[in-house]
Amino acid sequence: MEVTLEKTAELEGFIVVKIDEADYADRVKKELKEIGNTRQIPGFRKGHVDLAQLRKRFGNEVKAHVLNDVAADAALKYVEENKLDLLGQPLPADNGEIDLAAKDYTFRYEVGFAPELNIELSEATLPFYNIEVTDQMIDEQDKSLRQQAGEQVPAQEYAERALVKGSIMQLNEDGTVKEDGIQVTDGILAPFLFKSADEAKKFEGTKVGDKVVFNPFATCDGNEAELASMLHIDREKVEEARGDFEINIAEFIVNKPAELGEEFYNKVFGADRVHNEEEYRQAVKDMIAQALQPNSNQLFTRQAEDYLMETYGAGMALPLEFLKKFMARTNSELKEEDVPGLLERSIPGIKWEIIENKVAEKLGVKVTEDDVKAAARTYGMQQLQQYGMAHMADQMLDYFTENMLKDENQRRQLVRLAFNGNLFHAIHNVVKLDEKTISLEEFRAIVDTLNNAGGAEVAAEETPAE
Repeated sequence: MEVTLEKTAELEGFIVVKIDEADYADRVKKELKEIGNTRQIPGFRKGHVDLAQLRKRFGNEVKAHVLNDVAADAALKYVEENKLDLLGQPLPADNGEIDLAAKDYTFRYEVGFAPELNIELSEATLPFYNIEVTDQMIDEQDKSLRQQAGEQVPAQEYAERALVKGSIMQLNEDGTVKEDGIQVTDGILAPFLFKSADEAKKFEGTKVGDKVVFNPFATCDGNEAELASMLHIDREKVEEARGDFEINIAEFIVNKPAELGEEFYNKVFGADRVHNEEEYRQAVKDMIAQALQPNSNQLFTRQAEDYLMETYGAGMALPLEFLKKFMARTNSELKEEDVPGLLERSIPGIKWEIIENKVAEKLGVKVTEDDVKAAARTYGMQQLQQYGMAHMADQMLDYFTENMLKDENQRRQLVRLAFNGNLFHAIHNVVKLDEKTISLEEFRAIVDTLNNAGGAEVAAEETPAE
């Protein structure tokens, strides 16, 4: 067997595989015997068909697919051994009909090469923007932390985010209590969660002993589960709950924020880490800065990607004719007239994939199983935070992330997430940084400009994660 490479252009060519009888004869013989031992052939007992009969009946079929397999394996082995940087996979060329009576054969496979890029990042200078942590941010985070660590206490007057307790009665259309209507003796309402601002406003300024007429349907847009819970009824009876109800307020439950002091400091930051208000405000500031850092990293990632595309992608040559054939060959539903348009739309993604692979190779970026697990844990925590479950036990978070890792599609996404993280961390460490601290408004203006210019969206969080 002889395998060679014929370049037809700078980025296109053919892998030529020349095969003689010795390269395929034994394999053909082996597969014919396998057919004889496993198939039920009319007129013969299984396993008792002589080779001549097998060649006569199945020889051409077996020889054809063995030839194709041997040639394809040889082409792929050549790519691997010679470390050819290809786009896509080798495509079998149109070699015409195989003459199965011949002994020697030549197979050709069309290939397209990724362009060589002289990636040099050590002299590049990229901006890195930290978001300034203001006193207002610290005050808002302080308020949030103290509320979280506070306690629920009874009150005589309505206050922000108060729970309202009392008896709830269904009303007739004339405003009188409906004798056979729905009645809840131990009702609890949370006006701050109402979907209707008008309904929530009805409780502002109220006191214990006041009566408030409200519409349960309007408070939750008619959500069956919420109505059933609020009025202590089965879902089947929800339709009967349309109209006004009246609550006779017996008590308010409000949050009493925690007081600054050792007990509060230890609860929020751990034992013996914060000792006074000055240290507390600094610790809160550090907390906010850490929570805002992912925004800075995401913006850096976008700007680094833009820099690499402008520097190495703008003039990048591609094997366009090969790519057209590859797209058409690998997508049977794609119409021939649609190929050029699809290729044009795909070019930025193709260029970026080439660039990121070259950068990863130059910087030695790899992804380990620990990296994937860390990405899963970070992503899992973000998901739990969105549902207000950020403080759940570590073992529950482990269970959540393990399930993600078992799902093949999610695992692929997590591997990609880990790769991107490692790639841009490596870029961050090798380039020169023009590091600046700017206000949140300035940061958002930069983000908006980039988002309006197109490309991957960049987020700009306004508040830190709790």
